Amino acid sequence: MKLYVMALGAGLLVGVIYSLLNVRSPAPPVVALIGLLGILAGEQIVPIAKRVIAGERLSLGWLRSECGEHVFGALPARPAAKDGERDTSGSARS
Repeated sequence: MKLYVMALGAGLLVGVIYSLLNVRSPAPPVVALIGLLGILAGEQIVPIAKRVIAGERLSLGWLRSECGEHVFGALPARPAAKDGERDTSGSARS
C-alpha cells in the first residue's frame, strides 16, 4: 500500500509542477491510461508467443505467475491471522 501512496504523491507533485509552469500533461488522463494498458498487455505477447511456438501449453497458473504480476504489480498481501482469529468466511484458520 505504501508504494501506491508514494506513486500517487509523486503524480500529485508532478501535477503541481506542471500547473505552476502552465504546462499541460502530455495526454488526456484516460488516453494515457489506455496507452499504458496497451503497453503492459503488449509486453506479454512475446512470452506467450514463445511458449506457444515451443509447443508448451498455456495454463492459467503460468499466465498468473508470468504475466499477472507484471501487469497488475505485486498486490499488497493480507497479514497472517493470529491463532483463533477467523477469516472473512467465518471459518477458523489453522
